[in-house]
Amino acid sequence: MCFKIGTIIFCTFFIFVSSTHIKGEFSTNDFFKFLVKFGFQKTDIHYQKETYGYIFGNITANVPFKYPITFAVLDRGHFLHYYKSRDIVDKELACQVMFQNLNGTAYHPKCNAYGQDLFRRIPCPKGELCVDEDTPWNVIKKNQFTYVIQNSGQPRFWYVSMVSCYLDEVTCTWHHYTGAPSSDNKTLTNIPQIINYDFWLVNGSPNLSFYNTLLYQFSFDRQNTLELYLVFWLCYIILLPVQIYAVRTQKHPVTKLFTFSLVLEFIALCFNVLHTVKFAVDGVGFAGLAAAG
Repeated sequence: MCFKIGTIIFCTFFIFVSSTHIKGEFSTNDFFKFLVKFGFQKTDIHYQKETYGYIFGNITANVPFKYPITFAVLDRGHFLHYYKSRDIVDKELACQVMFQNLNGTAYHPKCNAYGQDLFRRIPCPKGELCVDEDTPWNVIKKNQFTYVIQNSGQPRFWYVSMVSCYLDEVTCTWHHYTGAPSSDNKTLTNIPQIINYDFWLVNGSPNLSFYNTLLYQFSFDRQNTLELYLVFWLCYIILLPVQIYAVRTQKHPVTKLFTFSLVLEFIALCFNVLHTVKFAVDGVGFAGLAAAG
């Protein structure tokens, strides 16, 4: 019975694994879109390159934007005020309030040359690096941008989002990007524009993904789940046939019911194993199997 209860708790705990390969589109009409929360592991000073966190990918649009809007990667301390302020009805004011605590922290070549690398101006030019990538050799090949996350003290969660706000480089103030430019390209209209994004979040260098495949794709709070799943699956492979043999010699309905429930749990565990194995490979997995499991 303890084995059965442990199975239920285990499957419940690991049924959800956030995707680390994020694809989709963002409309300026939505104003704000939260994309993902991901935990990056603590950086080992002896193996820094292998234990840095990385965010890399491509963000493009089919139609040019008059002003670049913002792709933000923030830790919890910066994110809370920023996220809370998104609901302000006046979006011009919302942009100013969201970024008021970030103006002195985030890097910008003209407004804050000594800040942290928190933003990317998007969309990036097709076939080129994002304008904020001033060290091209640090960008992962075939990608437009790369963040390198260093957590020297402890693992931390980072929060990724997009928002229809742009920074005026003359006044260093934030404004709402309402939509596509007018025909004379002097003002903004309310016609929404679309941005397409495709990026990864990983623990460890993408160029050294073989270093530890079982950790690479997973947020730090989900690392080692694949090993645990496989160990648990092997236990089932051994114990389930024993229980099936026992039920053939005992005709009690409770024994039959218990065996039937174990079979169902084993099937669910198989679904979750398949999902997690694929997730370790491609950062997506089988969402349908994970839900069924």
